[in-house]
Amino acid sequence: MEICLSTNSFSGLAKPQECINGLLNVGFKGIMLDLGKAYSSDALETYGMRETKYDKQKTKTVLVGFLKKCMKSPLTMNIVRTPHLKWDTKRTDLNALMLQIGKDSIEVCRKAGAKNIVIQPLFSGIAKQDMWQENRRYYRELGKIAQENNICILLENQCSYKKERYVRGVCSSPFEASEWIDTLNKEFGDEVFGFCLDTCAGTLCGQDVGVMAVELGDRLKAVLVRECDFFHEMSGLPFMGRKGDGTDWTGIINGLRKIDFDGILILDAGSTMRNLSHLLSPYLYPLMRSVADYIGWQVELEKRIKRHSQRVLFGAGRMCEKYMLCYNEQYPPLFICDNNPQLWGKRMYGLEVKSPNTLKELTEECAVIICNTFYEEIARQLREMGIRNIETFSDEYLYFEMSRKDRKERNG
Repeated sequence: MEICLSTNSFSGLAKPQECINGLLNVGFKGIMLDLGKAYSSDALETYGMRETKYDKQKTKTVLVGFLKKCMKSPLTMNIVRTPHLKWDTKRTDLNALMLQIGKDSIEVCRKAGAKNIVIQPLFSGIAKQDMWQENRRYYRELGKIAQENNICILLENQCSYKKERYVRGVCSSPFEASEWIDTLNKEFGDEVFGFCLDTCAGTLCGQDVGVMAVELGDRLKAVLVRECDFFHEMSGLPFMGRKGDGTDWTGIINGLRKIDFDGILILDAGSTMRNLSHLLSPYLYPLMRSVADYIGWQVELEKRIKRHSQRVLFGAGRMCEKYMLCYNEQYPPLFICDNNPQLWGKRMYGLEVKSPNTLKELTEECAVIICNTFYEEIARQLREMGIRNIETFSDEYLYFEMSRKDRKERNG
């Protein structure tokens, strides 16, 4: 999985080298160029109507300067996102402009060496019964240019705004999106189209984004992760919303696990960044990196377990119990290991608990999976014992239910 940060999350683009150094210093290796920085939704809303305070040329100059510096740096840029209209736009006369913006964006994508570009479907001023045919013509024209440059166009789920609330828009149905992508790819005879899943759009529409990921399957090439509530479009840092009022991260993470997602994970925390004082913004980068890594780690949890033919669990506590509830049937461990000598020789969750010394007898194919939050301390202990095949387990985003009675019976 490739993890990258959207330029919407950046502070100080006018000082590109300083910004790039800040990203590299905290371990970011990839970025998504969001061209909405050069042509915002607000600017599109007033296009051709009147002069605004928004200085498009100045913003474009800043973005071009940043892009040139990036191309000379170790940062990779494998994805670009085009400018887009507001979901509640009143403009119905901009589809020709959006086509030209799409073409210009593909050219930027080519120059940047990126292989993926997110281009949202047309929707404004189009009757529901004409939506597919209008977008078919739109994507056919863009697809020709993309195919010539070996670039994949990613459609994105949209919201619609009706009666002062967000409802499901174009490509919010995974079945509709899949049909569009499959039809277009068949016409081009190549995989020219894929999908980028926006967690914010899904949350605002009241969708189960995890289920949508499963239905899209291998058509899903990128996921734009950003926090929001049920009422406002935002690009907040994930996990910062109130439980019950924000994004269903458990559903999203489990959905991506089910399909072994191996595409591009894009973090967009632009709203969080803009709400901070410029004096604090440099301190947000390390947190953004940690959050992005954490999501990637959670998504790849099952992938890391199943790549080993044999496994042993280290830690006989509640996390071990949850592993057994969720994964024992698919990926059964040989035994449980624990540092507590009082547990050695006992059976827990149907397995014998053994001393850490028994781990020295394991074959090279067997992995030791740490089921305890003291990951670093236990990993250090295992490495000192000469064990290198080490994995970590987490029980924070799992689906399981178990009554006290069932737990008592399981534990004997």
